[in-house]
Amino acid sequence: MSATSTLSTIPGYVTGIWDVDPVHSEVSFVARHLVVGKVRGRFDRFTGTIVTADDPLQSRVDAMIEAASVNTNEPQRDAHVRSGDFLDVENFPSITFHSLAIRERGDRILVDGDLTIRGIARAATLDLEANSFIPDPEGETRAGFLATTEINRHDFGVSYNGPIPGVDRALALSDKVILQLEIEAVLRRNEGTPRPSAA
Repeated sequence: MSATSTLSTIPGYVTGIWDVDPVHSEVSFVARHLVVGKVRGRFDRFTGTIVTADDPLQSRVDAMIEAASVNTNEPQRDAHVRSGDFLDVENFPSITFHSLAIRERGDRILVDGDLTIRGIARAATLDLEANSFIPDPEGETRAGFLATTEINRHDFGVSYNGPIPGVDRALALSDKVILQLEIEAVLRRNEGTPRPSAA
């Protein structure tokens, strides 16, 4: 199996510099709540740059999320998440990801990098799905990506929790949080070179 066996099959692969389109993208998260339920939320403001290289394994990504833009559809809860108990957005306004390597494991694409939350950088691996590279009706070139990772919030200094009354040794929030990025990116003009897919 060649090093680029999965990436080389992406339809219409184009090299170049891509900017994340926030209007057609979403950065979301899921955490378990009270053992039986889940809290789902998203960040409404973020930016990102993707560079696709001739060798796809040499590609890279940088992303920045505005922590204060957290939105769980409940204003009181959002205010708590922004506070020092959780994201502490006054002191740490940005959440960032900087890729360090791209590799394949079977038919999966993995992006290793540094994720920084509350000023604490930890290694994180995104499980990536890359979709087609296609022209849009406005003459731009677009690409779609889906990336997922699971983190332990304690690794980033987010340790706030509370017991569930009447439930022995159970806490209100899970330690694990799933992050998901559904990204649509636009190629910068005059930056791209199509590369035929491998036969």
